[in-house]
Amino acid sequence: MDKFKLEILTPNGEIFNGEAVSVVLPGVEGEFGVLAGHAALTTLLEAGVVDVEKEDKSVESIVINWGVAHVNEEKVVVLVEGAAAIRGANESEIAEAIDAAKKLINDIADSGAAIATVSAKIETAAQKLL
Repeated sequence: MDKFKLEILTPNGEIFNGEAVSVVLPGVEGEFGVLAGHAALTTLLEAGVVDVEKEDKSVESIVINWGVAHVNEEKVVVLVEGAAAIRGANESEIAEAIDAAKKLINDIADSGAAIATVSAKIETAAQKLL
């Protein structure tokens, strides 16, 4: 299974740095997926959920507010203003991650429809972890 290097970076530091089999990103013109060997592109991202599929078939969800993605055949670099990973070792940590993600999205509050969509995806991602 082909993999590529994925980095998700914020001004406060790194949110994800590792290999991925695929990633789905919330582009300004709609969600799009990236696999290894993808054609090079640079695009703007809007508030949404980044779903990272790892080699073990697990999916990690990361909520972002806005940013830019640079894609080439071997690497994807995502630079975002803010991000919150939906992960944790127990229910308490997952609940804190969900709260952080909801706060991140509510802080931008420029579109009720976008907030509702992202909130639904956050809840779905959290249910997969429990």
